Amino acid sequence: MLVIRRRAGECLLLGENTEVEVLEIEGSQVKLGIRAPKEVLILRKEIFETSQANRSAARNAVPAGLAGLLERLR
Repeated sequence: MLVIRRRAGECLLLGENTEVEVLEIEGSQVKLGIRAPKEVLILRKEIFETSQANRSAARNAVPAGLAGLLERLR
């Protein structure tokens, strides 16, 4: 892991075409701006992890259990 200190207004580059700028530092929060090509996926880690957990749960769902759930919803 690279650890780097930046002040508000300073940037760092990821590869050749992704730039991360520190926009604001307030207390324990840091506001970042990210410039990247549209095809570069940018997600907060907790959103990605929740999505992965949901996909895993869906793969492990028991079809009979889903049928029962659908029946109860009707």
